[in-house]
Amino acid sequence: MPGGRVGGDRLERILAALGRNGDGGLSSARLCEVSTDILAVSGSGVMLMSGDVARGSLCTTNAVSALIEDLQYTLGEGPCVDAYQQDQVVVEPDLARARTRRWLAFTPAALEAGVRAVFGFPLRVGAARLGALNVYQDRPGALSDDQHADALVVADVVARWVLDVQADAPSGALAVELEAGGDFYFAVHNAAGAVSIQLGCSITEAMIRLRAYAFSNDRLLRDVAEDVMSRKVRFIEGE
Repeated sequence: MPGGRVGGDRLERILAALGRNGDGGLSSARLCEVSTDILAVSGSGVMLMSGDVARGSLCTTNAVSALIEDLQYTLGEGPCVDAYQQDQVVVEPDLARARTRRWLAFTPAALEAGVRAVFGFPLRVGAARLGALNVYQDRPGALSDDQHADALVVADVVARWVLDVQADAPSGALAVELEAGGDFYFAVHNAAGAVSIQLGCSITEAMIRLRAYAFSNDRLLRDVAEDVMSRKVRFIEGE
């Protein structure tokens, strides 16, 4: 659980809220559910990342937050991606009238889904960067100071929980507690392997090609991956 970087009444209040399920343990779904309640936002999600690659969604609270994670995974852009890569909080209080043009592919789809404000908080413990907590609002407006401070504590709690449960997993395997409530796009990773063989390229290049295909055909990456694995879509060198 969090140590010196966060503490006091705010941390105690959040940990108490997490413990109200009464079973003595936590789950990824519980973390997202309580995050949304504590922050008083429309929804939240947690994306885990490694290097420059999104590994998948640890948890989401509703269909819109799930779509937000799907879009970021498909497009490789959005608040979670920026929060992780820049290692800082990312705020966009009015997605429809953003002062800075960014997320050119993500923004229209998010707006269509009813998202009006998004905020990304990096998951970090010391030098270890794990991903980001994403929260959204269905109306424009900045988070209050208290909401922002609570989100920083929640992100710290989530990051430490992820490290704690993964520490007990077998080497090279994903912890059962993480996989149970998550969506780690295993079909996409398998499809990237198939495309890398088809094109004779690296997995990274294969992921780029998959994302480009999904974007150009206005489809989610997971759907394209399923077509690759069922051989409905095949990538040919030179195309």
